[in-house]
Amino acid sequence: MDVVIAGASGFLGTHLTQSLRTRDHTVTRLVRHPAQADDESQWDPYADQVDQSVIDGADVVINLAGSPLLGNPHSTKWADDLVRSRVATTRVLADAVARSQATGHPTAFLAGNGISFYGDHGECVITEETEPEGEAFLTGVTKLWEEAASPAVDAGARVCVLRTAPVMDRRSSPLKQMRIPFRIGLGARIGNGQQYFPMISLRDWLSAVVHLAESDSASGPHNLCCPVTPTNADFTQALAKALGSRAFVAVPSIVLDKAAGRMAPEILGSVRAEPAALLAEGFEFADNDVRDVLATGLRH
Repeated sequence: MDVVIAGASGFLGTHLTQSLRTRDHTVTRLVRHPAQADDESQWDPYADQVDQSVIDGADVVINLAGSPLLGNPHSTKWADDLVRSRVATTRVLADAVARSQATGHPTAFLAGNGISFYGDHGECVITEETEPEGEAFLTGVTKLWEEAASPAVDAGARVCVLRTAPVMDRRSSPLKQMRIPFRIGLGARIGNGQQYFPMISLRDWLSAVVHLAESDSASGPHNLCCPVTPTNADFTQALAKALGSRAFVAVPSIVLDKAAGRMAPEILGSVRAEPAALLAEGFEFADNDVRDVLATGLRH
């Protein structure tokens, strides 16, 4: 299988490239600089430029590109860059995938996205059929992000939207930033801790994306999260225990409202997500709950 990946140089993209190649798939990486290797192809999503022949020759195109989620939540530039980078990259690739449908070798599209799509649903279980709620910043971003894939959907391409929860791995955020304070006993519950906090291990995220890339029939939105979503309090206690510490501190909601700015609703909101689509397709998770996810994430 020939796969094209945008965002291949990032943490997830690097590991996905390795996973696909391990399974004998060919990977072409879209890069912003002039191509310097046989597996690179230059593109410029902000100028609406991508090599159509590369897209036409691919079995699957995967978009993981976008500016970093971590940044100054009070910065308008950070917010604008976050939206623009995700919408522009998705739109350019969706248009190219749409054009490829007329070649006789239709290309599938796996469009990166986030679990923040749903907004705060309290204790309600969320599946891919659940409608978004509220006007939180990242909920708005993910809506625009998903809408940008519509040209490929409208053209009849097989499109999977990857509604990804935070990927827990000690080498990457958010777990990388959390390890030290939790290890020294400064891990803190957020607010009352009853909000649900979806997550997934790196190995399950990789397996799920490979599963969707190799599928002939999977399409539509897919929640990429572990089957049993913990509350923030569950997560706080599980991480402290995994690091041989204890967590007594709580950060009041009012403090986060001021400190986290437009990101506060994402931190305090509750997303009790379930990977219903993956489970219905027979996908088997290696890490079922928060203890499994953290054990794997801290080990690798």
